[in-house]
Amino acid sequence: MSFHLRRKDKEIADERLLKKILRTAKYVTIALSMNNEPYLVSLSHGYDEKKNCVYFHCAREGKKLQYLRSNNTVWGQALLDYGYSEGECTYLYASVHFSGKVTMLENLEEKREALACMIRQIDKNPETLITDLRPERLRNTVVGRIDVAYMSGKKSKEVTI
Repeated sequence: MSFHLRRKDKEIADERLLKKILRTAKYVTIALSMNNEPYLVSLSHGYDEKKNCVYFHCAREGKKLQYLRSNNTVWGQALLDYGYSEGECTYLYASVHFSGKVTMLENLEEKREALACMIRQIDKNPETLITDLRPERLRNTVVGRIDVAYMSGKKSKEVTI
């Protein structure tokens, strides 16, 4: 099924800007589905531009993993929220929607790269934390990778990215 963007004046057509939003957003929200029941979850993440994937980590058990075992296709959103423009009756934002399939990582080096990507995206001084990613810690960490298959975006015309 294909849809078109109704408000072309808000469309982000530049792929570099879409990727910048994914790198800049504090979190992503993903939609999952199991037995025709939806579930939304917000995640801290890291976006790897070269591999065009979103990494996240999670607990070893829980609702999110149950849903992903049933159906690994997700829809996600990254949002940069600049707030309401007082007196203008408009909201300032930039957002990216994406879809893809989730793979849970087993390889320790890939887990390390994924967590390093996440840490670099969210921490001001990441290198000390990255150095601490030893194999014994990685074995007990659950890491997922969303391989992005589709991406689109919208923003308020007043917002510069």
